[in-house]
Amino acid sequence: MTDAREVTCRPLGKRTLWSFVGLGAAGAGLAAVRTVYWGPDVWLGVGLLLALVGIASLRAVTARLSADAYGLHSRTLLRRRSVPWRDVADLRVRLKYANNPRVQDIRRVSLVLHDGRKRLLPLPKSWSCDDPDFDAKLDALRALHRRYGAPDSSYVPVISYRTAGRGWAGSAGLCALLLVCAGLAAWFVPSTASDVRAWKSATPCTAETPATERGECLTTLPAVIAQTEANRPKQRSWLYFTDSRPLARLAVPREAALGFQPGDSVELTLWRGQVREVAGERYVWREHIPAAGEPTVIAAACALAAGYPGAQVLLRLRGRRLPDDDVLPSALPFAGALVGTALWLLPLCYLHPTTLLTSPVAITWVAVGSSATLGFFVRAWRATRVRTPGEAGAVGEFAEEEEVFLAARFLEPTDYNPYGFGTHVALGGGPPAVTPHPGPGRFAAKRIPVERLTVKDVRRARGDDGDTVPRSWHIAELDDAGTPVRLAAAPADLARIIRELGPAKTPANTANPEP
Repeated sequence: MTDAREVTCRPLGKRTLWSFVGLGAAGAGLAAVRTVYWGPDVWLGVGLLLALVGIASLRAVTARLSADAYGLHSRTLLRRRSVPWRDVADLRVRLKYANNPRVQDIRRVSLVLHDGRKRLLPLPKSWSCDDPDFDAKLDALRALHRRYGAPDSSYVPVISYRTAGRGWAGSAGLCALLLVCAGLAAWFVPSTASDVRAWKSATPCTAETPATERGECLTTLPAVIAQTEANRPKQRSWLYFTDSRPLARLAVPREAALGFQPGDSVELTLWRGQVREVAGERYVWREHIPAAGEPTVIAAACALAAGYPGAQVLLRLRGRRLPDDDVLPSALPFAGALVGTALWLLPLCYLHPTTLLTSPVAITWVAVGSSATLGFFVRAWRATRVRTPGEAGAVGEFAEEEEVFLAARFLEPTDYNPYGFGTHVALGGGPPAVTPHPGPGRFAAKRIPVERLTVKDVRRARGDDGDTVPRSWHIAELDDAGTPVRLAAAPADLARIIRELGPAKTPANTANPEP
């Protein structure tokens, strides 16, 4: 198929999609009829849902992509577009991961124009990492591009959530949303603190208290409980009063409904027009008055949560000069720094919500905690530094007879790595070997044919290396008697393994994995 002069991609399952389109049209008609004759109800929602499904199916069934000597021609429900091959810089695979464990990823093809713009093609599309039809269509498109255009890369770049080419708008939007939530929570802190002070200083009302000020003092009224209704913990429970005096019923927690019994004489305490306390002989219920520390903790927690997507944006900006398919370092070190900050910041916000800058204890707490946070973030910054193969670090000296097991994986199945079973490489105490365990002992080990291997290049991990490769590992591209093989390991371990493969087998123009 790579020799085809024209490629056409159509959606799969057209009959099924057209049936959903018809179902959507029926749903739209149902929604219209229910709106005109019966008004809004459940069937109106069902009709609107079916209409949305029909629109999505219509968009999918009308999508088409064709490619010929003149370029790429795409068609969707509302747009037609043609791009000549001379404007296309590269064709890439874009991965979108799904939450369904049975679907590993969604693969689509995107094109990069010479002016830097990127466009996602409507077809081909695959819901599996092993789809021969998708691979064949992609090979045919790249063959046409090579014939009539000038591709920037000789391989297929894969863009996933781990690579530098993934957009950061979603992370930036989530960070901004969490910061807005933190600001809203902080906005309630002064009013909450004022309410708590007013509640603690409230005194019983007297006969001389004006009617306009009775809301700020405590009013007590007698009542008799006629019935209690204790519902499930997540539902409201109720207290009913005899003759609906001074009110018909009061919403309380389940524990309070179980604590009172019908016939109990109680005393209700009202403040600002609401019942704040129900006191009986056997049980007393008081409404929870939020302390000023609660919204302060919520604000701090939202601000700390915003730090993680902010760290993701920072890492993408930090790696903006990397190729789009290079795997970026993980933001988990910054998550650890944020968790360490939360351990001292959240208790401080709860205990000193309004005296962070005035209390000597709070100031000392902030100073010590900020120093610890600074150390956390410095370590996270260093841990997420982008390391090139030439910055792998010094290779430690070790005795020739000393046996070590280094975490490393050959990414292709070979005779010494059948079915990709190897997880470690054993060095010392014998020839290099692949083992499915970290030792000790060489049980089930298979010798690596060093005499067949030649190191071609050492590079950082890319999107096409798969998710099984940790972000911080490097990849050695080897030639195994004419067959390309990839070996993945941590930078220092990879340099150590390559040294065991023999310097004489490494071409002089290969990038040196050691510093």
